[in-house]
Amino acid sequence: MGGMRQLSSHAVPGPDGRGPIFLPQSYNAMLFQIVSFLLDVVVGLLTGVCLLRMYMQAQRVPFGNPVGQLVFALSDWIVMPLRRIIKPAGRWDMSSLIAAFLLQLLQFVLLWLLMGGQSTVVALPWLALCGLARVALSGMVGVLLIYAILSWVQPQSPMYGVLQRLSEPMLRPIRRVVPLIGGIDLSALVALVLLQIALMVLAYIQGSGLMLLA
Repeated sequence: MGGMRQLSSHAVPGPDGRGPIFLPQSYNAMLFQIVSFLLDVVVGLLTGVCLLRMYMQAQRVPFGNPVGQLVFALSDWIVMPLRRIIKPAGRWDMSSLIAAFLLQLLQFVLLWLLMGGQSTVVALPWLALCGLARVALSGMVGVLLIYAILSWVQPQSPMYGVLQRLSEPMLRPIRRVVPLIGGIDLSALVALVLLQIALMVLAYIQGSGLMLLA
């Protein structure tokens, strides 16, 4: 009928191996979203661990704590082989940074292949850099949130000292500009607002790059 639109479909083998079952195109889109989500979770976690490893070493935060041990356990498999060929830049462990970038690049290469691999690959390194920045900013938000909560409810926690050393380099420049208001330090709140704005801008930039893969 002229008033009905025909849905596009994709044929897959039936359960008996004979006749095909025709699945709507929306089914493929749903599967792609699920795979994309799982990749984002797994690769995002491993990328964040590599970046945290680099940052903890730069800030000389001891690794003899649950966080440090988890970081080593999740990142040694990719960082240690790279460390044989990539030298550190001062106090910054470049092998951890390169490992994080390669993980992000792998994620977008897999997404590109899932989308058919027909579009240009020029955008992939740029998308990997944007993904790296997104994970870094999201990690900073997480560190500041947990640090702010612990400072109010459990400042005696062993994790508080670790989070304090990770947070201070981000908060120190803000404290020079934002004074105490009523004896309350609002530097963490200001930092969180600025990080959220940066994430919004980055999402727009990354979205423009993703359109090149479509």
